Amino acid sequence: MSRVALGLAYDGSVWQGWQTQPHRQTVQDTLESALASFCGVADPVPTICAGRTDTGVHGAMQVVHLDTALDRRMESWVRGVNAFLPPSVSVQWAQPVSDEFHARFSARARTYVYLLWRGRVRPALWAGRAGWCFQPLDVDAMRAAAKALVGEHDFSSFRSSQCQAKHPVRHMHSLDIEERGPFLVFTLKANAFLHHMVRNIMGALLQVGQGRESVDWMAQLLSWRDRKLGAPTFAPDGLYLSAIDYPEAFGLLELDGGSSLLSPFTQSY
Repeated sequence: MSRVALGLAYDGSVWQGWQTQPHRQTVQDTLESALASFCGVADPVPTICAGRTDTGVHGAMQVVHLDTALDRRMESWVRGVNAFLPPSVSVQWAQPVSDEFHARFSARARTYVYLLWRGRVRPALWAGRAGWCFQPLDVDAMRAAAKALVGEHDFSSFRSSQCQAKHPVRHMHSLDIEERGPFLVFTLKANAFLHHMVRNIMGALLQVGQGRESVDWMAQLLSWRDRKLGAPTFAPDGLYLSAIDYPEAFGLLELDGGSSLLSPFTQSY
C-alpha cells in the first residue's frame, strides 16, 4: 500500500458540506465514489481531509490523503479521477507522500478567504460565490477590531453550539482585510478553526463596520466566551478554504493552487 495526497477544488454551493452523510450529497461521498470507479473497486475509497467544510462553503484548496495498492502516474490520478467527478468538483494535483503524512494532523495552519461584495443591489453573477452587504462599511474600524482576534485565544464566542472540537483555543496567525474594487477580501490564517468560526467572525466584523458596535466590542466579545452574545452567523456563500500549510519535509509543492484559483477575484481592479 502507498499513500497519495490529492489537492481538490469544489463549488460548495451545490453540496451539503464535505463530510459523508447518509443522503450522500457531500463532496466526500462524491470523491470517494469517483475514486472507487477509478481504482476499479466496488466500495468507496476512504479519504481523510485537511479540514471539513460546511454546506455552501467552497474549496479552492482542500487536501486529502488515501492509501491504495494502485500503481499509477500522478497525472493519471488527476485526469482519471476527474473523469468520474461532476463539474463542481475537480482534482487539481496528486503527489505521493510518506506514510507519516496525514492530511489533517500534519497540517500546521489553514487559510480561509471570504469574498464580500459591496453594492446596493445583490450581485446575481456572484450568487453563492460571494457574500453581500448593501450597507456602507467602515473598513478601517473593521481592521482595528480584527486586531483583537490575532494571537492565541479562547474563541468560544465564535464557536457553533454544534462544534465537536475538544477545546475552543485557537491561534489566529493573521486576519487581513483588503479592498479590491467592489469586493472586500478577508483572509484568515490560523492553526485550525472551530465550527462556524469564520462565519461568526464575519458577522461580528460587519456589526462593527456598520456602526452597530464599537471597535472595542470585538475584544469584549472575545473575553466573554459566550456565543449567545455574538453576532448572527454570516452566510457561507463567499467562504473559501484556500490554503493548507504542511512541513516542507513532506514535499507538497503545489499548495499555491488555492491562491491561483481565487486570483481573478482578489487582484486589484
